[in-house]
Amino acid sequence: MASPGIDTEQEPLLGDRTPGSREWDIIETEEHYKSRWISIRILYLTMFFSSVGFSIVIMSIWPYLQKIDQTADASFLGWVIASFSLGQMVASPVFGLWSNYRPRKEPLIVSIFISVMANCLYAYVHVPASHNKYYMLVARGLVGFGAGNVAVVRSYIAGATSLQERISSMANTSACQALGFILGPVFQTCFALIGEKGVTWDAIKLQINMYTAPVLLGAFLGVLNIILILTLLREHRVDDSGRQCKNVNFEEASTDEVQFPQGNIDQVAVLATNVLFFVVLFIFALFETIVTPLTMDMYAWTREQAVLYDGIILAALGVEAILIFMGVKLLSKKIGERAILLGGLIVVWVGFFILLPWGNQFPKIQWEELHNNSIPNTTFGEIIITLWKSPREDRNEGPTGCPIEQAWCFYTPMIHLAQFLIAAMLIGVGYPSCNVTSYTLYSKVLGPKPQGVYMGWLTASGSAARILGPVFISQVYTSWGPRWAFSLVCGIVVLTIMLLGVVYRRLVPFSVRHGRIQE
Repeated sequence: MASPGIDTEQEPLLGDRTPGSREWDIIETEEHYKSRWISIRILYLTMFFSSVGFSIVIMSIWPYLQKIDQTADASFLGWVIASFSLGQMVASPVFGLWSNYRPRKEPLIVSIFISVMANCLYAYVHVPASHNKYYMLVARGLVGFGAGNVAVVRSYIAGATSLQERISSMANTSACQALGFILGPVFQTCFALIGEKGVTWDAIKLQINMYTAPVLLGAFLGVLNIILILTLLREHRVDDSGRQCKNVNFEEASTDEVQFPQGNIDQVAVLATNVLFFVVLFIFALFETIVTPLTMDMYAWTREQAVLYDGIILAALGVEAILIFMGVKLLSKKIGERAILLGGLIVVWVGFFILLPWGNQFPKIQWEELHNNSIPNTTFGEIIITLWKSPREDRNEGPTGCPIEQAWCFYTPMIHLAQFLIAAMLIGVGYPSCNVTSYTLYSKVLGPKPQGVYMGWLTASGSAARILGPVFISQVYTSWGPRWAFSLVCGIVVLTIMLLGVVYRRLVPFSVRHGRIQE
């Protein structure tokens, strides 16, 4: 029986039915109920481990890349960062298709095993005599390929929950993912105490230092995850009302299980939701990318100050996101996911509108033609460098402010700190609201049929957004400045709101569309 502490996660299960009642026993036994939610929680943990595995090395990639291969430059760093999303984009439809026709344990275990092996490869990229940077590129790409199991996780949770349980489950999934992204850099900071030299296990040529210890922890978490999936995960699928459905994944299908309902999926709604999800992740990816260059240009922060202060800001946004995910669970019961998605987009638009430069005060100009600690003008990889470079590398931070190479610095008003913080807070409210409601709506539109392939395409669209968002903002910001950059973002959000308005009535659950359940 479920404990009172987790009622918010599982409530309402099937209307007003409670365990022990005759209606409950007909639709779902208590044993099935417990097994179903244990399996769902295992997948919450899978999302957490996956996001920790990604973020635990994100702050150390650049110094590690420089250490193992002196030929690596900033442009190659861009490829290393993008390789994770590229790998995930390729793998998501593959694992999704696999999960439609085979037990979902299979793609989950294989994908996690790939990630474990990729993390081990990352720990050994210093061993080869040459081309070390390409081994790192392959390692990060394979970690991303393994992360394609996000499509399987979302597909499983969508298929194992009723309509009434869906938003809570999806919100919990996003909260676990966000918590992993927050705690990953914290673990990395702890491992920094080991130092660059660390210890060496000569027998297997393994160096355990501040760069390799995080990925070894990621590999350990992956092995633990595989054990939990093998021992505790069971195949479950229910229809929109919560009744068990027969499907190829089900290990012990009984004769009284209901079949899949007949009816066509609304492909217009499916395509529109993919576009909405792409824009939501595109916008937040570009915001994360531009935070450090923007604050260094506007407030003349040194590299050390930018890493510290922006790290605090992004961590605060992560905590805010978890609170928003929990709030969405409650609010959706009153106004529905479509209204929350619309409201979230409006809040994001207001946030970027506030970011537009106003007034007569201009940023400090970086006159000296020395090493530019702000946003360079060449590659996406160079933009990311400020997040990785250790302040110990150069105690002389050099000139600060808006570099003269960016002509817009001379005529674009500065964005005040209070203005930036308010905008960041609003974007931090709008993004998680749009994120969880968009793929919750997506899963409801698809209905109780296997969703693996569709969830694969949704995950792939998100991966593409995380690749294109930073490239877009780096080019526009460098060439034309924040006024043009954020104006274009505001325009994109307006177009997205218009798209949502056009398809608003189509974004309804499969069973509602076909008249089996009233909305």
